Amino acid sequence: MTVLCRAANIAFFSSNQVLGTAFDPFLGGKSFDEKLVDHFCAEIKAKYKLDPKSKVRALLRLYQECEKLKKLMSSNSTDIPLNIECFMNDIDVSGKMNRSQFEEMCADLLQKIELPLRSLMDQTQLKVEDVHAVEIVGGATRMPAVKEKIGKFFGMDVSTTLNADEAVARGCALQCAILSPAFKVREFSITESVPFPISLLWSTESEDTDGIHEVFSRHHAAPFSKVLTFYRKGPFELQAFYSDPGGTPYPEKMIGKYVIQNIAAQNDGEKTKVKVKVRINTHGIFSVSTASMVEQMKEEENENHSVEAVVDAQNQKPSEEDINNFIQQGNHEAGAQPQVQTDGLQTSQSPPSPETPSEENKIPDARKGNEKKNDQPPEAKKPKMKVKNVELPIEANLVWQLGRDLLNMYIETEGKMIMQDKLEKERNDAKNAVEEYVYDFRDKLSGPYEKFVCEQDRHRFSALLSEVEDWLYEEGEDQPKQVYMDKLAELKKFGTPIEARYQEAEERPRLLDELQHKAQNYARITDEYRKKNEKYLHIDETEINKVEKCVRDTMEWLHNIRNAQAKQSLDQDPVVRVNEIKGKLRELHSLCEPIVTQPKPKVDSPKQEAPPEPSPNHKNEELEEIKNIETVQQNGDCHINESPVNMDLD
Repeated sequence: MTVLCRAANIAFFSSNQVLGTAFDPFLGGKSFDEKLVDHFCAEIKAKYKLDPKSKVRALLRLYQECEKLKKLMSSNSTDIPLNIECFMNDIDVSGKMNRSQFEEMCADLLQKIELPLRSLMDQTQLKVEDVHAVEIVGGATRMPAVKEKIGKFFGMDVSTTLNADEAVARGCALQCAILSPAFKVREFSITESVPFPISLLWSTESEDTDGIHEVFSRHHAAPFSKVLTFYRKGPFELQAFYSDPGGTPYPEKMIGKYVIQNIAAQNDGEKTKVKVKVRINTHGIFSVSTASMVEQMKEEENENHSVEAVVDAQNQKPSEEDINNFIQQGNHEAGAQPQVQTDGLQTSQSPPSPETPSEENKIPDARKGNEKKNDQPPEAKKPKMKVKNVELPIEANLVWQLGRDLLNMYIETEGKMIMQDKLEKERNDAKNAVEEYVYDFRDKLSGPYEKFVCEQDRHRFSALLSEVEDWLYEEGEDQPKQVYMDKLAELKKFGTPIEARYQEAEERPRLLDELQHKAQNYARITDEYRKKNEKYLHIDETEINKVEKCVRDTMEWLHNIRNAQAKQSLDQDPVVRVNEIKGKLRELHSLCEPIVTQPKPKVDSPKQEAPPEPSPNHKNEELEEIKNIETVQQNGDCHINESPVNMDLD
């Protein structure tokens, strides 16, 4: 299946093709919205003496409401109201519209629907009978009048199985997945096409003629590359432009100018062969991508030159580049017409000039050399030639390309705008912080913070919060960041002590209980020591005395603090802060913990003594006894350490 993908609002299917078309570039959903906007602008001006077009904000609201009204009319044929509250100068406006009135109002737009359909049928050389199904996508195709026009043209009901709003977005996502190496997409054929034909214009050596050629025709496959061959003695310019200015959505037809530089004549004064590669990429952008100069030289004269290929002039074999067909350009002057080489099939528009033979003329001449007999003398053979391709610089002057100075200015302006956005965000954050503090503290003053502020201070702080709130929506609507920061600091002078008293009251009891529990634990350990508990007897008494003193001091401080805090009201600053209690905890732990956790000293086991050495006389006696035993065993008089033998008698 061949797929022709376009930014399409309609697709129709023939026997082996899926083709698409977009409606007129100046016809879309916004065109119908503008009809409604113009109608209601005139009605509001006559009825309410208001001009919506004088204020951008009001006009944008009217556009939004008209778009909603258009969508509602696609599913309802009755009168549908349009109501906008506080439209301008605190005045509410209203109106109504029905589908029949809307279609009558848009009659000129509906007539434009048929034109692109006929154009596409002519370009594809298809008849209406060849179309099997029609699928429409796009928000504007929901309108019954649009469906009716398309269905009437093809003589069949149109299909709306695809999501009209998401079809284009899904196609874009699919194309991104195809191009991305991170996704694997099932293979299928997608061939983009060139929507607007592109031609090249170049100057020739003749003053009264210019060379011109359409390199990419309308609906040419894309991406695609072509190689054009020129014969020149010096630099030359190529101008790219749209061949059909009336068919492009913008009146400017020029794409850009490309100057091929650093071209010089051959050593013998002949013209140099120049190959220029033009390309239309996946995104439909035209460019002159590369240019190279082909130099030929004798092998024996240029032994040290790097070459890309060695060609035997007598036994020349045509390369793939040579055997491709070439398109002869419109200019027939000798040495002026280029040859076009592409990846597809080409045809020759006109025969090459006899003065400048093309590759097609050169190849048969080379083949004739193969037919000659090898009986010629060696000196008659042509010398081998080397071919060297030299890359040439291209100076591109694009119509839509910004100059370096202008581009730098825009980059600088963009940087300033980014900084302004950052400052604006910081300003809004500072304003929001003030607003959030006002609302949050006002709720807590009558809730969890109520006990921690006296009646007089609460009334005074509540009045300040209301005053700042009114200021935010009047004078403080648009103030610098520092002004909001100062307002927040002023509020925190009153709010921070209240908040601190609340947080101290929440954490203080828990920390006091923890301090008391630790002190009691160390006191229990000292009691165990005094009771001669073996677990702690290895600790020096001096160290235990330190623990006892620290525990007594801590318990005394704790007792005094509890009594003093009990006499203090919650709306007054506490006698002791949470940080002080945490400091007492660290002090108690750092002094007592290393002492009570001392490990017991290890006790070494006694060493075993070696048996005493026997005296010399004792050794002699033992040796004599051993000898006597051996003698008795040899005489057979007795058996030492042998058990008696038991025998059974029959």
